[in-house]
Formats: sequence, structure tokens, C-alpha cells
Amino acid sequence: MLLYKSLVRPHLEYCCQVWSKVIKLLEGVQRRATKLINGMENLHYEERLRHLGLMSLETRRVRGDLIEIFKFLNRSYRPTVDVDIFFEYDMGNRTGHSKKLFKRRSRLDIRKCVWK
Repeated sequence: MLLYKSLVRPHLEYCCQVWSKVIKLLEGVQRRATKLINGMENLHYEERLRHLGLMSLETRRVRGDLIEIFKFLNRSYRPTVDVDIFFEYDMGNRTGHSKKLFKRRSRLDIRKCVWK
């Protein structure tokens, strides 16, 4: 497990945002590496991850994206990045915190327009 975490996983996670299209292939490497551990070969992949205290690569990528967004919104970067370029805050009168992001709603009648 120590060898996997120190030698294999860093290579799998390097530029993982670019590799999101081939995440299933990369997940296969982790699937195979966890199967090589004694006593884990007969367990399902999710059970092996749970026993070993690991997350799937896709879950780690999403978690990393959320951490980066949190850093943007809380202005943790030096020099400070202008958040207003990337995100728009929801100005509705809703309860909760003040950092809720505005999400544009898609048009439901988009299929009516046929482009030729």
C-alpha cells in the first residue's frame, strides 16, 4: 500500500483534469493495484477501496476541484485572483451563507430550434 501511494498514485493523478476523458482507463490501474494486495483479490473494487481507506480517482479529482473552488472563493491565492471573472454570486434573498453561486438555468425549449 505504501508503494502504491508513493509511486503509482502520483503518476495517475498528475494533470488529472486533462485526463478526465480517460478516467476509466486510469481507474483500471488502481483497480489492478488494489487487487494485488493479499486478501483483497476476491473483494469488489468498492469494498477494496473501503478496506484500504482509498477513494476512487474520479472522486479524488472532484474533491480536488471543490478544494480549488473553495480557495478561489475565500481568496486564498497570493496574489489574489479576481473571483468575479470566474463566478457570479447568487443575489437572491435566501437563507444560509453569502457565498452561494449563481447557476444559469438552461432553456427547456432548446429542442424546438432545429439548426440546419
